[in-house]
Amino acid sequence: YEIVSFEEKADVYVINTCSVTNVADKKSRQMLHRAKAKNPDAVVVAAGCYVQAAADKLREDAAVDLIIGNNRKADLVPLLEAWFAGKEIRESITDLAGSNEYEKLHINKQAEHTRAFIKVQDGCNQFCSYCIIPYTRGRVRSRRPEEVVAEVRELAAAGYQEVVLTGIHLSSYGVDFKEEENENLLSLIRQVHEVEGIRRIRLGSLEPRIITDDFAKALASMPKFCPHFHLSLQSGCDETLKRMNRHYTTEEYAAGCDILRRYFDNPAITTDVIVGFPGETE
Repeated sequence: YEIVSFEEKADVYVINTCSVTNVADKKSRQMLHRAKAKNPDAVVVAAGCYVQAAADKLREDAAVDLIIGNNRKADLVPLLEAWFAGKEIRESITDLAGSNEYEKLHINKQAEHTRAFIKVQDGCNQFCSYCIIPYTRGRVRSRRPEEVVAEVRELAAAGYQEVVLTGIHLSSYGVDFKEEENENLLSLIRQVHEVEGIRRIRLGSLEPRIITDDFAKALASMPKFCPHFHLSLQSGCDETLKRMNRHYTTEEYAAGCDILRRYFDNPAITTDVIVGFPGETE
């Protein structure tokens, strides 16, 4: 298999779909149909979140040949081999509701030359009232810290100097491990910090409640850590936050920002806000 640009005529098109909004659903469908239009004889593969949310629709879609759910992306090549061998295997989907298996996908290079994104956690247990992610991604599953460190070492040896630790709900990293293991996001960052060759560590989006004095103080003591915090606010109204099933108040959010400013000279704090949530007034 050789990777070519989307603009070239390909034998196989893999569309890694999103389902976080109805617009994302629509774009996923459009991209699948665009791929089929480019080469009607090609194998069009739908993978990812839209598959988990709408598998029945995709089974009936003439533009889609193979469907692969989350936690099954490593099955891509075997599924294609079966397709080309004329076997009647068209899908690989797991019901993630009861799964605690972490999908093992290892990287040793990325398109960027100096920065690597490392996924350390999948799934979410929060069930915010507006969000489909627990249903398309399943429950919290954390990657073993020794596996993360091994990958970071490999990337450092390949010349990468900056890593971004990412996850679907990064703040809950380690909650699915045994209590006596004492593993959490902070302990993982400490281990990554020890890897020679890595000069910068960044984090993906964080739950506001993870910001405590101990957490901020520990991060401030690590010279490789870049103080950019993406704390999802979603609403500046306590009543709306309650309807959203977000488990914090605006006061607690502001207190977290104050803590960060206490331990870092000039932290970058970014956020997300949902506007016009059901029940909001002008």
